[in-house]
Amino acid sequence: MATLSRVLGALAVTTTLAFAVTVNAQTTTAPSSSPPGSSSTSSISDKKLDAVAAAAKNVVVINRSYKAKVDQAPDAQKQQLVAEANQAMTKAVTDQGLSVDEYMNIMRVAQNDQSVRNRLIERMK
Repeated sequence: MATLSRVLGALAVTTTLAFAVTVNAQTTTAPSSSPPGSSSTSSISDKKLDAVAAAAKNVVVINRSYKAKVDQAPDAQKQQLVAEANQAMTKAVTDQGLSVDEYMNIMRVAQNDQSVRNRLIERMK
C-alpha cells in the first residue's frame, strides 16, 4: 500500500502540473522558491525531465480512466480497480526508465522550484 500512496501523491502533483500547463500562459512566473537542500535545477537533466513529463502525461490519462471506472463500480470491485490503477501508474513511470521514488523526487522538486516546474510544464504541453 506504500507504493499506492506514493503514486497517488505523485498523481496529485502531476494533476497540479497538468492543470498548470493549461493556465501557464495566463500567469506570470514568480522567482524560484527552492527550499534549502533541494536538488538544483541543473542537477535534473533534460532527459530525466522528458521521462517524467512522458510518465506524468500517462499517469493523468490512467487516473482519469480509472477514476471513471471506480466511480461506476460496485463497492466490491473498487479495491481491485484501485490496485489495477496503481499497477498501471507504476508501469507508466517505470516504462520511462524511472523508479517511482525518482519520479516522486523530481515531482517534489518541480512543485517547489519554479524553474524546474516551468521546464517540466513545457515538456508536458
